[in-house]
Amino acid sequence: MAEPVIASPHAESKRPFLTEQRRSRITAYTFISPFFILFSIFGLYPIFFTFYLSFFKWDALNPMKFVGFKNYELITSDPTFWISFSNTVIMGLMGTVPQVLLALLLAVLLHSGMTRFKSAFRILYFMPNITSIVAVALVFSTLFGNNGMVNWMLNSIGLDSVPFNSGWWGVKIAISSMVMWRWTGYNAIIFLSGLQSIPSDLYEAARIDGANRRQQLFSITLPLLKPFIIFVSLQSTIGALQLFTEPYVFLGQSGTGSTRQEGITMVTYLYSEAFRNSFFGTAAATAVLLFIITIIFSIINMLLSRGTGDTGGVKA
Repeated sequence: MAEPVIASPHAESKRPFLTEQRRSRITAYTFISPFFILFSIFGLYPIFFTFYLSFFKWDALNPMKFVGFKNYELITSDPTFWISFSNTVIMGLMGTVPQVLLALLLAVLLHSGMTRFKSAFRILYFMPNITSIVAVALVFSTLFGNNGMVNWMLNSIGLDSVPFNSGWWGVKIAISSMVMWRWTGYNAIIFLSGLQSIPSDLYEAARIDGANRRQQLFSITLPLLKPFIIFVSLQSTIGALQLFTEPYVFLGQSGTGSTRQEGITMVTYLYSEAFRNSFFGTAAATAVLLFIITIIFSIINMLLSRGTGDTGGVKA
């Protein structure tokens, strides 16, 4: 009688290293590796180098010199930096808050009516977002010029002209209007997609229970739109803190408008320090402070948005 074959304890170790499962994983990671490689080169490395550079004095030509926190002391003691910070916050509030409210209103109107032309209105509202910002700035420069259409309308109703190109508040109104015009339609499309994801059965049940439109809005629509409201508010806040193209093009067609204090933002201040004054150390310190400020404002925004729509109705 043949003796039973006893499996060797080392049989498992003789399996090939590149199993089918490992081979498929390697293939998958190979296909997605270009993104991570490019992100590491053009994303992570600049971030870490900016933090590193903020502690050095450098003009991009001579060797770097370690100065510690001197760059942070220089920019925090510069009145222009604080003017740029206040301008950024003011124009951010002027352009973001009305923009989000108007986008939500447009989305509700598109969702409730105009079903026949809904696709056409979506394209119409989204068009400003893909329009060249240079063309937009030129058009708004004409509209808000000293003899532009806006001042003509003000004069026609008996009001004085507003210096939109040079006034402290006039510049902010013009730039905020440009930002609001460009991004309202984009946010309206996001809100509209959120409204279309809400089941119609909820509204039908609410109508059967006797809920009016206002009760449906605060008990169904806003609670279920909460993730979209948080996303739009967060994106708008980050975009407002990074405002650069609109004020630079609107005021700086000649290359000198980026430092005008009535329209300077933190990013234009950073750009001026780096590429006009060749102070890359202080520019890097400004970028680090802007990064910290963006995180703080984003956290505040999320905390404020957390209570949006919590009216005791349907939970998101």
